[in-house]
Amino acid sequence: MDRRAVVYDAESADDHERQGTVWTATSHIVAAVVGSGVLALAWTVAQLGWVVGPLVLLGFSCVTYYTSTLLANCYRYPDPVTGTANREYIDAVRCYLGPKNVMLCGCAQYVNLWGTLVGYTITASASMIAVKRVNCFHREGYGAGDCGTSGSTYMVVFGVFQLLLSQLPSLHNIAWLSVVAVATSFGYSFISLGLCAAKWISHGGEIRGTLAGAAVDFPKEKAFNVLLALGNIAFSYTFADVLIEIQDTLRSPPAENKTMKRASLYGLSMTTVFYLFLGCTGYAAFGNDAPGNILTGFAFYEPFWLVDLANICVIVHLIGAYQVFAQPIFARLESYVSCQWPDAKFINATYYVRLPGARTSVPVAPMKLVLRTIIIMFTTLVAMLLPFFNAVLGLIGALGFWPLSVYFPVAMHVARLGIRRGEARWWWLQAMSFVCLLISIAASIGSVQDIVHNLKAAAPFKTVN
Repeated sequence: MDRRAVVYDAESADDHERQGTVWTATSHIVAAVVGSGVLALAWTVAQLGWVVGPLVLLGFSCVTYYTSTLLANCYRYPDPVTGTANREYIDAVRCYLGPKNVMLCGCAQYVNLWGTLVGYTITASASMIAVKRVNCFHREGYGAGDCGTSGSTYMVVFGVFQLLLSQLPSLHNIAWLSVVAVATSFGYSFISLGLCAAKWISHGGEIRGTLAGAAVDFPKEKAFNVLLALGNIAFSYTFADVLIEIQDTLRSPPAENKTMKRASLYGLSMTTVFYLFLGCTGYAAFGNDAPGNILTGFAFYEPFWLVDLANICVIVHLIGAYQVFAQPIFARLESYVSCQWPDAKFINATYYVRLPGARTSVPVAPMKLVLRTIIIMFTTLVAMLLPFFNAVLGLIGALGFWPLSVYFPVAMHVARLGIRRGEARWWWLQAMSFVCLLISIAASIGSVQDIVHNLKAAAPFKTVN
């Protein structure tokens, strides 16, 4: 799809060409949602059990869809169809809730976006390690002593890919990348599902696991694992922090909020089906011994080529999804720097470089090159220092779920419709928000405890599943 770079103009909300459709928006959503979290679903269901596990997955899906429809109506202000467009999540908060909420929203959104980049870096490196280990075991035999490796090198390789892709100006220029990411997400989801189904069939179709989930020696450890599982599920449904940016790519008519609601329904429906099938099939296959990462946690080594293909799909998908979450960070920081130093040539200049043999020139903005490189380098370093797959994903999901997916959408909905305190609708919305807050706090506690536990037992720069 041919897209132009976004050119922001304070006098017009629609001065850039927006050609997005319900299907490109759906691809952006699936690329953002179906990522690292899907690989931990078997372990997550194992902690919750056959009764609670599927119900929690469905519950998070319903809450996420409902609040996404509320947020889609806040893309324009004051009218969701004819009002002025808000290009970013934080702009919608400013219009509907006032400047006092902007700082809280900015911290929640951009910390969550950046944390997701850390999680994606860890997951991509784990899949790269798995490719090397599976091929080594195929050549040398299972358990060969020289098949281990550190994830640091692979994190650096992943970071270099992101440095190149980060020079794309905005989300409008990466629709093709999201389409590729969605295709690969379907690829590794189906392969993982097939491998789990084959594993389940190999032991006679016996459904392993228990109604209450994995049992441990100490009740405290069981409680922390359940809380961590809730954080992993919250992470698996995170996309509110990029919803407004995705909606800003949609053409109109039809109204952007209607298109975005359909895209949210399609995207979340597809991902929920994947989550239920993969989580439940993985639990049936492995029972309470389900690994933290279904593709890298010593679960499958044969057929080696199929396991390799699944992990390669994971890597390609995360390369694309990384940019969906990174571009809003780049846009906000670059906008801030440009406003602070509007006359600085280094910050605002763009140079055109003609590569050898190329017919067209390539635009190079020094400030963007330097700033985006620093962000990606710092992200990669943090991933190398805290390479704990499940714990990091759980913490990111726990911190971002309530403020971004529930609190702000609900608060803006109340402000937009003028719902008065004490009305039945107001009580229902506040009750839902309060329950989600308790879940986020509990999941954060479980994730922090797991990170502390892993720090005591693991050395930095080695990926832990």
